[in-house]
Amino acid sequence: MSKAKTFSLVLGGFVAGALISLHLPALAEKESKAGLPIDELRTFAEVYSAIKQGYVEPVEDKKMITNAISGMLSNLDPHSAYLDADAFKDLQIGAQGEFGGLGIEVGMEDGLVKVISPIEDTPAYRAGVKSGDLIFKLDDTPVKGLTLSEAVKKMRGKPKTSLKISILRKGEVKPLEITLVREIIKVQSVKSKLIEPGYGWVRITQFQENTTAELARHLNTLYKDGNLRGLVLDLRNDPGGLLNSAIGVSAAFLPAEVKVVSTDGRTDDARQEFLARPRDYLRGTKEDPLRTLPTDVKKVQMVVLVNGGSASASEIVAGALQDYKRARIIGTQTFGKGSVQSVLPLPGNTAIKLTTARYYTPDGRSIQAKGITPDIVVEETPNGSNGQRLREADLDRHLMNDKEKEEAKAAAKEAAKPNKPAAKAGNGDKKDKPESEDELPPRLEYASSSDYQFQQALTLLKGGQIVENKPQ
Repeated sequence: MSKAKTFSLVLGGFVAGALISLHLPALAEKESKAGLPIDELRTFAEVYSAIKQGYVEPVEDKKMITNAISGMLSNLDPHSAYLDADAFKDLQIGAQGEFGGLGIEVGMEDGLVKVISPIEDTPAYRAGVKSGDLIFKLDDTPVKGLTLSEAVKKMRGKPKTSLKISILRKGEVKPLEITLVREIIKVQSVKSKLIEPGYGWVRITQFQENTTAELARHLNTLYKDGNLRGLVLDLRNDPGGLLNSAIGVSAAFLPAEVKVVSTDGRTDDARQEFLARPRDYLRGTKEDPLRTLPTDVKKVQMVVLVNGGSASASEIVAGALQDYKRARIIGTQTFGKGSVQSVLPLPGNTAIKLTTARYYTPDGRSIQAKGITPDIVVEETPNGSNGQRLREADLDRHLMNDKEKEEAKAAAKEAAKPNKPAAKAGNGDKKDKPESEDELPPRLEYASSSDYQFQQALTLLKGGQIVENKPQ
């Protein structure tokens, strides 16, 4: 049986839905327990024949079948999708942390492309694209009427070519126009620095194939001058990635052989447990990178920083460290991407991505549509958040949390309430023209003196008291 693994799909790779976890099992052909729905298939055949014979223009058989497959999957949940040859190739390449495009995690909502999150150090991130933005035009092409795959193809392109995106943003009276220049995007999985003697900071931006090895390298560097008194593990705005890397990161800080995460679904392949052991986090390598870590890494005081952009693999790590009380989790509620997608290859180098299971923390908590609740809620600034975060529960047709269905339904209902109409701009009010890149607010510099959440984490590590600043 193949190991489960997760991907975060980034624009330039195929990004369908929010912050995705992929599970690639060795699937055997299984005989269906139920008979085929003959009446429904007859109806399908009649519709197919009617289109073939009477549609105003000829339609290729391949196109009709592909559209039918795509429709079946896209109407299940935000993360099930049909992957054409380009999308399947991009998915495979994306796990290595290098791909071409704009750097946006996207999904589809009401016929528009919805930004889940811009990826750090990419054209979209630098240009000020925000979570929740709705893209309604690509250059001069309206998005309405396009499938997500078609929209993604239009956003792809050769490096150094430009694309103008027109977006609707909550709080803005008029649409915004932002011109992005495509580039080859190389995501640095792990970053770190010694904040001051005895206190280190490690940030994981995305869980890739090399993340466990990179984490070991950075930790060894931080420990080269002696043991640390405190460590901040920063998972903010990390959309996820490979499951085995999430297990490896967790194993770096947890005792050997403890359960890190489990999955549960309808098939035997979907019901698994993953432990803090090399065979569950090594993939294609013989050397265990965690073998070189100082023993103090297992017991150093830790704080984990999370926010609404922390999803999937990030939530697995945060949930495991929280359940074992290995670290204090501070920040804001995470995204809530707790489902597993299986990739089934098809002829023609295509594939389908199908949601087959849910993730659970070691204590059996379901992450789906809920996320990880911090031990201490700390907003982005002393005055609260700089904006409303999009979460899994906000996505159309999202999979419900099987353990907290009523709570999840209530949260989804609250999220679905119409927003208050934006105030009209006037003299002295917000200007009603599209903002230029020069007018966009500066991006946060992580682990800096202006990073409020990080400074609170550091205060906590040093034994100081911090106060929750929950949103009103």
